[in-house]
Amino acid sequence: MLKHILGKTNTKADILSWKDQVNTKEDNKDVQLLKDKIWTRRTTARITMLGQKVMPEEGDILKKIQKNNIREKEVVQALEKKDGLTWEEERVAYMEGRIYVPNNKGLREEILKEHHNPADIGYPGQFRMMELLKRTYWWPGLKEDVKKYVQGCFKCQQNKVQHQKKAGELHPLEIPQGPWQEISIDIIGPLPKSNGMDAIVVIVD
Repeated sequence: MLKHILGKTNTKADILSWKDQVNTKEDNKDVQLLKDKIWTRRTTARITMLGQKVMPEEGDILKKIQKNNIREKEVVQALEKKDGLTWEEERVAYMEGRIYVPNNKGLREEILKEHHNPADIGYPGQFRMMELLKRTYWWPGLKEDVKKYVQGCFKCQQNKVQHQKKAGELHPLEIPQGPWQEISIDIIGPLPKSNGMDAIVVIVD
């Protein structure tokens, strides 16, 4: 025969689970759950702001930008103005202090990946990712490229939180007991005229 006893009243069994002496000095010693390498990312650019330079640890992307001399018309026109907001230094163009990334699909995708996929960034949404990118880089259509990248990210779609209201249950129509009890009429049109007619009427019994 089984008899249920509330946990708070079953003191004898509870005492057996207690440990009067627990040594916590060696608890979790030399145990590291998050490895250092996931927090280490390459710094991919050198930033020039108000005449002050911040040099990165590595500048692979910056070197690729220097090797790519293809510039869009909008950037060329801005450089010709020489208004102080746009300038060129060591084969790198700066638009209002941000590095201009040439029209190179692979290069731009690499920068997008660096500002979305790393563990310390954590797959941000469109607005957060745009904010991170605008601190350093710029190119025409940046906002649209960020939107497409986030929408095409598999992990983002897999873990996306649904904010829409759940759909309600279906309410099918009752099955009629005989002919002509339930009639539906649907009009399709306007359509290209044929023999003077531009619509179709569908009647279902």
